[in-house]
Amino acid sequence: MWKLKIAEDGPWLRSVNNHVGRQHWEFDPDAGTPEERAEVERLRDEFKKNRFKIKQSADLLMRMQLRKENAGMINNFPEAVKVEEAGSVSEGAVTTTLRRATTYLSSIQAHDGHWPSEIAGPLFFLPPLVMALHITGGINTVLSAEHQKEIKRYMYNHQNEDGGWGLHVEGNSTVFGSTLNYIALRLLGEGPDDGEDNAMTRGRRWILDHGGAVGIASWGKFWLTVLGVYEWDGCNPMPPEFWLVPKISPIHPGKMLCYCRLVYMPMSYLYGKRYVAPITEVVKSLRQELYVEPYKSINWNKARNTCAKEDLYYPHPLIQDTFWDLLHHFAEPILNRWPASMLREKAIKKAIEHVHYEDENSRYFTIGCVEKVLCLLACWVEDPDSDAYKLHLARIPDYLWVTEDGMKLQSFGCQMWDAAFAIQAILAGNLTEEYAPTLKKAHDFVKASQVRDNPSGNFREMFRHISKGAWTFSIQDHGWQVSDCTAEGLKISLLFSQMSSDIVGEKLETERLYDAVNVILSLQSTNGGFSAWEPQRAFRWLEKFNPTEFFEDVLIEREYVECTSSAIQALALFKKLHPGHRTMDIESCIARALRYLEDTQNLDGSWYGCWGICYTYGTWFAVDGLAACGRNYQNSHALRKACEFLVSKQLPDGGWGESYLSSPNKVYTNLEGNRSNLVNTSWALLALLRAGQAEIDPTPIQRGVKLLINSQTNDGDFPQQEITGIFMKTCSLNYASYRTVFPTWALGEYRRQILYGRIVSS
Repeated sequence: MWKLKIAEDGPWLRSVNNHVGRQHWEFDPDAGTPEERAEVERLRDEFKKNRFKIKQSADLLMRMQLRKENAGMINNFPEAVKVEEAGSVSEGAVTTTLRRATTYLSSIQAHDGHWPSEIAGPLFFLPPLVMALHITGGINTVLSAEHQKEIKRYMYNHQNEDGGWGLHVEGNSTVFGSTLNYIALRLLGEGPDDGEDNAMTRGRRWILDHGGAVGIASWGKFWLTVLGVYEWDGCNPMPPEFWLVPKISPIHPGKMLCYCRLVYMPMSYLYGKRYVAPITEVVKSLRQELYVEPYKSINWNKARNTCAKEDLYYPHPLIQDTFWDLLHHFAEPILNRWPASMLREKAIKKAIEHVHYEDENSRYFTIGCVEKVLCLLACWVEDPDSDAYKLHLARIPDYLWVTEDGMKLQSFGCQMWDAAFAIQAILAGNLTEEYAPTLKKAHDFVKASQVRDNPSGNFREMFRHISKGAWTFSIQDHGWQVSDCTAEGLKISLLFSQMSSDIVGEKLETERLYDAVNVILSLQSTNGGFSAWEPQRAFRWLEKFNPTEFFEDVLIEREYVECTSSAIQALALFKKLHPGHRTMDIESCIARALRYLEDTQNLDGSWYGCWGICYTYGTWFAVDGLAACGRNYQNSHALRKACEFLVSKQLPDGGWGESYLSSPNKVYTNLEGNRSNLVNTSWALLALLRAGQAEIDPTPIQRGVKLLINSQTNDGDFPQQEITGIFMKTCSLNYASYRTVFPTWALGEYRRQILYGRIVSS
């Protein structure tokens, strides 16, 4: 039986805070009672049976374990209540539902104070890990038989009915997703005709019916080439020489969005070396299985810019293809011959130098799972016996997550992000003394998770930004500052500072609050908005060279409504509680940020959200930012428009339900069948409450609250529904904790503001 381990050390691991926040799964054949093992199998069977209706897991194995470990806090659990269709929402119904929800939320908290949770959904995360371990020969030493069993379970569970795999679990089949998952299953020992209901045969047929692997997107071409199932001549260039251009150049990689830069680093290293793994028998077979014509007959030059329509969201502009053609036909032949080859060797060394720097400063997490696997492979190619490779292997368990649908690769963990929201959800309902132990543990986690230092050495030479005082998306060991995570961390630290130490423990030192303010202020752009990870450094025209056909806005850092709102809220509260520190800087910053929010509002009153789905999420954040500075329905045209927008999208059952298709299509789209989603509903309610809609007409709010009350499950949780996270406009991401956190928060906010008439800053 799989067991979740929290904050534990292990061989070859490094930590700056004794592994607080670390989470990884281990298989223990002796764990669990017969009844528990039977329950796990039942949950797996239920998911498989309903996998085409409910495509995202409910993270039930983790919840089952933690609920057992925290069983003591579930005593005296109140009975569920329901509100009749024609009935009114009473104080008793709200408070009972809120207590049940908050108790459930407390029962899935880990002993170190964070809330473990799945953050997954993309189907291109896991296959490259399988490929890399196949290449390095570590597939059977790193991945046990139980690991491989659960990985195969996950891949088969998320095969679409047409036989293919999508970009993410809710997406239509793509050549990219289908080819990567088919290859991974083959490398894990599945035969060409294996799998229940001819799964492998159907997968291969889907790929061939859609033109074969030549149409895979550029990232897929790279991985297939390294594996030996494609050719470097069929890839557009990724020259490492860009690391050697003058730093002032607009095309220097240091100007890129950090995620793009950290993908390019190991890719350019492997491209520069033209690395191809040994051609094994399974690779030879895949060359025959994946193409509609003989492998030796493929026109690789034509294949460079071939992309299946199913994979294509962002077509290459002509200027980009022309640029690749020039590099491929003219620059590459020169750089691969002496004496220019000496320049290539220098560039390769520079690329791997950056890889090692990023590895060391993230304790071998890197910045995310895509980069993690690439850097692991680059370190192995440089030296298979290196400490760097061993340190990478030790961090693989931190990325793997087990649920009832199998084992998946997480983006990198959302421990701090989820904790920040869970804490605010608990604080919203004015039940703090009842949940003091939960809050104290959470406060300890927050304090232990703040980044205490900048990256090592001359970090600006390595194109890194200050991080001292920041909070990351996950844990301190990750090391990467994020503006909204830092702002949310500062905000909850300030809220805790106003509470009795008997309830939440000692408050964060003032100097550490000042460090957080410094990070936040440093990430504001000239237009008043806030970027996420680093200051905006590049020109927007660089996006025309975005090579990832299935993503948009990946090359440069940009501003986000969500980051801007979080920054405003944190700085406004900080200014109130610490009026003497950097007052003029903060006031100027807030004023410019407010203008940014007002300027980016859409004509219909909404805001586009980049990290959640989509207009509901963006509008909630924007409203919170404006309301934190005294804006309300009466004095703000922007908030009136926001309320009108949200009310116009309310569904007949009182809820809201927005499809992930809103994000790529950039048009508000209801879920199929006009279904409600409780997370979307909670975001809309929070926005309406903060904007002052209740003073004008509370009916829409009451209808939404009634839906939340009536949707609560017997154990106090809320049902798992459609995915509500997104990134790069096209790929959904399941934040499994959201279904518990946000209904709890919305109910708490309603109880505090409406039932008790006390509007208190959150």
